[in-house]
Amino acid sequence: MSLDFPLDRTAAPVPGAERRAILADPGFGRWFTDHMAVAAWDAERGWHDSGVRPLAPFTLHPGAAVFHYGQEIFEGLKAYRHADGGVWLFRPGDNARRFARSARRLALPELPESAFVRAVEELVRADAAWVPEADGGPADHRGDGGGSAPAASGSPALADSASGSGSGSGEQSLYLRPFLIATESFLGVRPSAQALFRVIASPAGPYFPSGVTGVTLWVTETYSRAAVGGTGAAKCGGNYAGSLAAQIEARENGCEQVLYLDSAGHGTIEESGTMNLCLVTRDGELLTPALGTILEGVTRDTVLALAPGLGLRPVERSISLAELRAGAEDGTVTEVFAAGTAAVLTPVTGFKGAGYAFTVGDGAPGPTTLALRRTVLDLQYGRTEDRHGWLHRVC
Repeated sequence: MSLDFPLDRTAAPVPGAERRAILADPGFGRWFTDHMAVAAWDAERGWHDSGVRPLAPFTLHPGAAVFHYGQEIFEGLKAYRHADGGVWLFRPGDNARRFARSARRLALPELPESAFVRAVEELVRADAAWVPEADGGPADHRGDGGGSAPAASGSPALADSASGSGSGSGEQSLYLRPFLIATESFLGVRPSAQALFRVIASPAGPYFPSGVTGVTLWVTETYSRAAVGGTGAAKCGGNYAGSLAAQIEARENGCEQVLYLDSAGHGTIEESGTMNLCLVTRDGELLTPALGTILEGVTRDTVLALAPGLGLRPVERSISLAELRAGAEDGTVTEVFAAGTAAVLTPVTGFKGAGYAFTVGDGAPGPTTLALRRTVLDLQYGRTEDRHGWLHRVC
């Protein structure tokens, strides 16, 4: 199926001066651009009514399935402005494929991968003026062609530090949020016969505006993120809603985020909040938990592919908390980091649990973590050659 996304440009964009002020310090998830990509689906017509239209609220019946049964999915990716002024996406096809996998798990209609990428492309083209400059500054020279009614929003998990001030790090981008919700109004538990697809966009500032810092994770024994056969490998809102209580527990114990263990009681590590966890060993291995109950992160896969170029052997396997503790204490595990779209790589410098605490390395972000982080960023912003075919030019 081929879907087009023709542009219906807004008659009331945010004025250029206001947009430039926002881009000077956008934070994360606080402001939204002028437009959104849209499409509808129903069981009789399939996908239809697609386009790029002015950003606006939409009305749903109080009985819509998404409100009562949580039948929805979403994605997260970014658009980057390169030094030549061009705007690029990073591995959007991987996000499209994960979106389809999530849809299957939540019994939602699968959007064709080509339509997913086209929707993102056309929204970015419509709101290209909202993509920050490569050096992190506001987009002064592109006119007044984009904007939105500014809207505030809370930051996602493990993104609290992204909302600080400062924009000179060269890590600004346009964050893109595709999502799909079940909209049929009924109160019976079955797959919805109607759904709405949207893509919205929000300018994002540097995740670490004052320099990359490490976080401490709370090892929760109260909550688990996912179970075998559950929705852990899907990107759905229920996984994130279920994480909020664990985040509160972490903060009550003086930690920035939470580390989940497997739900079966085997003591194996899974995810760090909403990010994939990776360990660097003294012997040159890059260890990460195997897939199954965790999300197949695009940044995770990127890091595993780039690891050999930095002298690391990528290994996906089960990792126990006991192995992590022992490795940190005897120096076998030299660095730990979390990988995700928002922060790219977040150094993890310590862990706390019920009655114990331990530090990784010397308690500061490690050199391998920082080198990997820089390698990923250099690819995304076009500062180094893309030998993997991951970059996708939009305009």
